[in-house]
Amino acid sequence: MGIEQKAGSLGVVTYRLEDVVNWSRAGSMWPILFGLACCAIEMMSMQASSYDQSRFGMELNRPSPRQSDLMIVAGRVSRKMAPVIRRLYDQMPYPKWVIAMGDCASCGGVFNNYAIVQGVDEIIPVDVYVAGCPPRPEALIDGIMTLHEKIRQDKLSDWA
Repeated sequence: MGIEQKAGSLGVVTYRLEDVVNWSRAGSMWPILFGLACCAIEMMSMQASSYDQSRFGMELNRPSPRQSDLMIVAGRVSRKMAPVIRRLYDQMPYPKWVIAMGDCASCGGVFNNYAIVQGVDEIIPVDVYVAGCPPRPEALIDGIMTLHEKIRQDKLSDWA
């Protein structure tokens, strides 16, 4: 009696290792929350039952950068805060991703002066920009889903 007779007509499922790894990375992100201004309120509301961040595998928000792989920068970044953001980003393990949430984090917003960084991409590389002032939780969910699509297209050779 062969395996075909025992298993029936289930067939064989095959996946590339790259697809499985990217699927698991996208489905189990642990964000470090870096709320600096009013956008942080919208980011916190995404964890409420109305939006349910845990359906994306992101129910653990880590206070430590060494356990996080996603940084959500929400709000305006001052010049004094820029080295802190860079230090936290450097402490995160690879692979790591960044979402710039809101106009202030993306391009400085209405604060066009010397004290505010005109986009967090001057300090760290940003993967996804979420527009709005402040953006709604639905916009952040769209940004997370965009990041998931980007992660699913990654090649393992890029991280080696």
